[in-house]
Amino acid sequence: MVTLTNKRVLLGVSGGIAAYKSADLVRRLRDAGAEVRVVMTRSATEFITPLTMQAVSGHPVYQELLDTDAEAGMGHIDLARWSDLVLVAPASANFIARLTQGRADDLLSAVCLATAAPVAVAPAMNQQMWSNAATQENLATLRKRGVHVFGPGEGSQACGDIGLGRMFEPTQLVELATELFKSRGLDGLTVVVTAGPTWEAIDPVRAITNKSSGKMGYAVAVAAIEAGANVILIAGPTALPDPERVTAIHVTSAQEMYDTVHAHIGAADIFIGVAAVADYRVAAPQSNKIKKNAERMTLELIRNPDILESVAKLARRPFTVGFAAETDDVVANARAKLEKKNLDLIAANRVGLPGSGFESDENQLTLIERERVIELPAGNKRTLARALIHHIAEAIHAGHRIKNPRQAHR
Repeated sequence: MVTLTNKRVLLGVSGGIAAYKSADLVRRLRDAGAEVRVVMTRSATEFITPLTMQAVSGHPVYQELLDTDAEAGMGHIDLARWSDLVLVAPASANFIARLTQGRADDLLSAVCLATAAPVAVAPAMNQQMWSNAATQENLATLRKRGVHVFGPGEGSQACGDIGLGRMFEPTQLVELATELFKSRGLDGLTVVVTAGPTWEAIDPVRAITNKSSGKMGYAVAVAAIEAGANVILIAGPTALPDPERVTAIHVTSAQEMYDTVHAHIGAADIFIGVAAVADYRVAAPQSNKIKKNAERMTLELIRNPDILESVAKLARRPFTVGFAAETDDVVANARAKLEKKNLDLIAANRVGLPGSGFESDENQLTLIERERVIELPAGNKRTLARALIHHIAEAIHAGHRIKNPRQAHR
């Protein structure tokens, strides 16, 4: 089944008669589960109205690079970071030429330059324009840069010619977009991911917890699914819906998370501890609500079990990845945690900065191994999760610490 569940697709529409298909493409992308935003060039609006694209996408259409209202809410950088995929359909010969030149003088071309997400173009033009040497050289250049080219198809054209240059049909484009997310680097492996905060009860209505939203852990679980893994997501209290195709188990406290992890870790090839687990719990939680009778209240706290360290100490341990949320000396503190707990990899991020860490959709990650440090570009958590999973898959295929290395090549 074709699915783009939880994917964010930015659809760029350039000027050409094939723009009439773009409305149907939006509908089919949404039917496949994607959230779609639309950017239109000025010439595109001569063929189909922004109001039409707004109606089918359910979001305002973005048109101007220097629109102060758009910049205040979601400018070209925000759109670039928001996207999991930028798909330009139709991509005219003019737009392809401008993208090849690295132009950034309108919103759509600027987004294509600014995004770290995959970029795909669906060419649509007259057959003679398609076969022109300049167009073919431009496309060859884009392919070398990693831009995906979807099509074109062959057949009758609006001008009356017959030949190559027709934009692929929306159903074909959706299928090709879906294929971009199938990295399959973890085919057949089982991944256990923890996510979210834990809730350490003080009494029936109060608890010790933290600001973790679970977004990073959920993004890691989805990225592992995309890579072909069987994923068990063990989540503390969050407001997030369960990702599709993931076995989700909900827990509350650190002890419950510890017990659940160890109930499933025997089948795991990879363990990724993203959850922000409370280090301490209340020694004696009250069964009834504590009344506000005194000026001060003292709580006795005791240590929670260390889930990550306990997994890393197993005789037949999985490839073990930790997360370190730090406020200062990020790399040094994360490396100390890597060595103390004998992890294979740790992903460190600085919390407390605007647009990063807890509760944000954006993040910054530094991957730390024994021998090297890798800085990932700042971006949305879905993009960073895919980069992390790709790095883990590379390490596993290189034979680094997996229970049964043959599983990685099934």
